[in-house]
Amino acid sequence: MKKKFGTLLSLIMITATVLTACGSSGNNNKEGTSAEPAESASPTTETAQATEAPQLDPYKLVMYYPASTAKDLGLVQDELNKYLTEKINATIELKPIDWGAWNDKTNLMFTSNEKFDVIFTASYLAYNSNSTKGQYLQLDDLLDQYGQGIKDTLGPDWLKGSQIDGHSFAVPTLKEFAGSAGILFRKDLVDKYQIDLDSINTLDELTPVFQKIKEGEPGVTPLVAAGSLNLTGMVGGYSLDNLSDTLGVLDPDKGDMKVVSLLETDKVKNTINLMRKWNLAGYVNKDAATIKDDQLYNLMKAGKGFAFAAPTKPGKDAEMSTTLGMELVQKDFLKPQTTTGEATGAMLAISRTSANPERAMMFLNLLYTDKELINLLDFGIEGTHYVKSADNILSYPEGVTAQTSGYNPGTAWMFGNQMNTYLWDNEDPQKWEKFKAFNDSSTKSPALGFVWDPTNVKNEVAACANVKAEFNASLFTGAIDPDKYMSQYIQKLKDAGLDKIIAEKQKQLDEWAKTNQ
Repeated sequence: MKKKFGTLLSLIMITATVLTACGSSGNNNKEGTSAEPAESASPTTETAQATEAPQLDPYKLVMYYPASTAKDLGLVQDELNKYLTEKINATIELKPIDWGAWNDKTNLMFTSNEKFDVIFTASYLAYNSNSTKGQYLQLDDLLDQYGQGIKDTLGPDWLKGSQIDGHSFAVPTLKEFAGSAGILFRKDLVDKYQIDLDSINTLDELTPVFQKIKEGEPGVTPLVAAGSLNLTGMVGGYSLDNLSDTLGVLDPDKGDMKVVSLLETDKVKNTINLMRKWNLAGYVNKDAATIKDDQLYNLMKAGKGFAFAAPTKPGKDAEMSTTLGMELVQKDFLKPQTTTGEATGAMLAISRTSANPERAMMFLNLLYTDKELINLLDFGIEGTHYVKSADNILSYPEGVTAQTSGYNPGTAWMFGNQMNTYLWDNEDPQKWEKFKAFNDSSTKSPALGFVWDPTNVKNEVAACANVKAEFNASLFTGAIDPDKYMSQYIQKLKDAGLDKIIAEKQKQLDEWAKTNQ
């Protein structure tokens, strides 16, 4: 991956060419076709570039992404609008949607043909199916004409890993290229009870730790969990290759290409049984199956939780410490692995209903090349939401904390070039170097690059999704007895067509492997 985008001169020339090209298009293309570039030479100075910007017709971008609505969202949006107006004569409306409501609301947006421009997407948020349904525009031509900064930043491997049949339908965030999972713990309680996390190597070994917290800290739940953020989901998601939707998975440790049911893997079965054991012991919050992710974080912020499972990477504890306003330490329990799902774990797509895909791509390109823009979107307004040292290290202003900040969305991992974001004062100065080592150390799934097409079994996929919604949260958090309900769950999945899905997925994987292994 390239960490530099060429000389300042070439960047200005590219941007100026983009502005001239889009200005000649009239910016009213509703079908996503690209504007023809202007024939005249492009200006090569910042003054000339600023002069070119007004030639673009004003345009309002609308972007959806999963997050809670920050109190100062409007203030940050106003600053973004000032900046984007100067750069590409655009404004933007940020439209966060709570994680728990994401699927329902976005599905309604698609079916109602709502007009918007940019949307967050990922392998676990129906990226493949939404792309094949045509909800996202194919971006190849737009990237060539208006996204050169994206291409230079990501390099061919990142782009290839996120493509479907060789075409880009979204641009991936430049972040970790591998995935792992573990548990984050409150450091104050780890220190108080002299818990040696280095000596703990298996999840079972956490049982006496949780018992100690339960006995010594009334009102503190040892392990807080939520229906969509829990240990079982972490183990399944980061030790297996879920092949897009968990309806038929691959275990990279098996050394074969056999697609099996998620519930038949020892890794998931053992974790379900452990969560049930912990739930019965009172180590897990009783409402785990019904609360949303943001409610879990609120429990931690309120000091009512000791630990929670999470995807991990270098510096995850410092990152979440900033978000939650308390010092956390992490313990990784899974080795890093790279799957197609990781390559598509955080992306931005352009909606088919966008009235100006060219301007949307210009905005995306800035997220990869413009430090001021990405840090404003991620962290808010300097002096209000953070202060910056001479070394570009961030901290909260005096009297402001993570809990009281008006803008602390915790969404930096979602957008653009994460390597251009400033570090906070509690983060490792070597964070980005460690990211590279983390990526390099990962195990590559034998199915890396395989993209599952559920078209032939879309009815069965929909039926199984309903069954998953009925059982997953309760079973994965230990709220119900697996000895009683696991067989019911498996049978309902089979009745809904799971075996047909696995057979179709195996067929596609075998065909893919003939030319990709």
